[in-house]
Amino acid sequence: MASFSRTDMAAKAAADIPEGWVVNLGIGMPTLIADQVPLTREVIFQSENGVLGMGPAPEKGQENPWLINAGKQMVTLRPGGSICHHADSFAMIRGGHIDLCVLGGFEVAENGDLANWATSENDTAPAVGGAMDLGAGAKRLWVVMDHTTKDGRPKIVERCGYPLTSLGSVSRVYTSLAVLDVVQGLGFVVRDIVPGMSLEELQSKSGAKLHTRS
Repeated sequence: MASFSRTDMAAKAAADIPEGWVVNLGIGMPTLIADQVPLTREVIFQSENGVLGMGPAPEKGQENPWLINAGKQMVTLRPGGSICHHADSFAMIRGGHIDLCVLGGFEVAENGDLANWATSENDTAPAVGGAMDLGAGAKRLWVVMDHTTKDGRPKIVERCGYPLTSLGSVSRVYTSLAVLDVVQGLGFVVRDIVPGMSLEELQSKSGAKLHTRS
């Protein structure tokens, strides 16, 4: 079955970010988005550990072990980038100064709820990190994730079954099979489908009703 690769998903999300936005990238797949934005575009990537103006992953041999993102991956600084205190970084997040946050996800519900940090009440995940702050504080929240689990269960659902990260905050989802808008009062609206897949096939792999734009 054809699917969008992780690079494809990151590129699609990167292309949709408007010029001048301040964007936080969550751990995992979202960090690939920074690699898809050329220096000719003005997108200011923020990392909650205190990086503003984060660039793509460094070239081999050019790594700086002291310059990392929130996932402990080595990154670069774009021209004009800066380092700030952790508290200042969270002041940006909690103060509503982040235009967009892109997170990974375990499940997204049709009302925009996100579950992305634990898969049960007894999960051994070390902590939720800054995801709850970002879900509540960022002006917009997008999610990048596979469309289904490894055993084929839908991650696009009517209601999340996992512990929630944020309530009603997701406005767009980029999956391995589609790009979906989350429209309040309606649910998932299809923007794009992987080539060769019909809407009916996509619906069969989703746990919530999908709508098309009229």
